Amino acid sequence: MKPAKINVVVDGAKRSVADMPVPMRDAVKRAIEANRTRPGALLPILHAVQDALGYVPPESLALIARELNLTRAEVHGVVTFYHHFRSAPPGRVVVQICRAEACQALGARALEAHAKKMLGIDFHETTGDGAITLEPVYCLGNCGCGPSLLIGDDELHARVTPAVFDELVKTARVAT
Repeated sequence: MKPAKINVVVDGAKRSVADMPVPMRDAVKRAIEANRTRPGALLPILHAVQDALGYVPPESLALIARELNLTRAEVHGVVTFYHHFRSAPPGRVVVQICRAEACQALGARALEAHAKKMLGIDFHETTGDGAITLEPVYCLGNCGCGPSLLIGDDELHARVTPAVFDELVKTARVAT
């Protein structure tokens, strides 16, 4: 069956679901089918898409909206409301810095400023070489040991100083 012609503007160019690479479109369809009957299906679908692709492609929003009988604006609103969702592919390594109050009280703001300066990017951006994406997170559950950060999905670090951050990034760049 030929995909529906649902147009969206991505980076200034008109695109449709049909323009999505087949593996990407198939991943979105699998996420929809696996979660469409769940209560509040939109969030599980968006999580499944991001888990599969690393981000939620803007051109997928119209397909998700159509399948859930929502407007594209409603889906877009959810994607942009939650900091967790990305609308562009991440770098090879995602570094999340905790911005919760406990970590802020233990120096997270200084760490955040150092990270942005050292990497030359802001939150939700990726270094020019595609190695590191910097993201905020609003609690890593490591409150007594802040400031904390998470590298990838499972490398939690506590009491991170600017010097420790620099070493962690250096190691992450080498590993990618």
